[in-house]
Amino acid sequence: MAHSAEVTGIGMGVGPDGENVPAVILTAREEYLPIFITADQAQSIQLALSGEPFERPLTHDLLVEMITEFSGAIDGVRIDDLADGTFYAKIDAERYDNGEPESFAFDARPSDAIALAVRVECPIDVSDGILDAAGRSPEEVDVGQPPRDDDSLSSDDPFSEGFDE
Repeated sequence: MAHSAEVTGIGMGVGPDGENVPAVILTAREEYLPIFITADQAQSIQLALSGEPFERPLTHDLLVEMITEFSGAIDGVRIDDLADGTFYAKIDAERYDNGEPESFAFDARPSDAIALAVRVECPIDVSDGILDAAGRSPEEVDVGQPPRDDDSLSSDDPFSEGFDE
């Protein structure tokens, strides 16, 4: 079963090398789902969440504009697989040709899929399997405050390693 997720924000976790790593935090099924991302992706998602315009189009803004110009639309994104600590996502899109819809599913990094979803305000779905494997209770994730050593994701946490995209 898929659950609708919302982007709670961008947080920081501690990666396997002990360095702070940005993570996009999704909320679904009353759980948090942290997905480690790059600093560039974190900035792109944060700018879209805040509604702050950038002086020039960022890659995700450009992609949305191109899809729209080519009579397409992004219908939703899915975080649908987790293998060896790596999340996988799909972008569901469609385009119209002579008034007839044609559906597409594109493989994507979760950070790219989420960056597009916040721009076009489309649904983000997360499967039960993903939440069962990597979901966190609200007590385990410090949202809205800088991470602290006692309650942030840590390098000895099996889910903090390999949240690679």
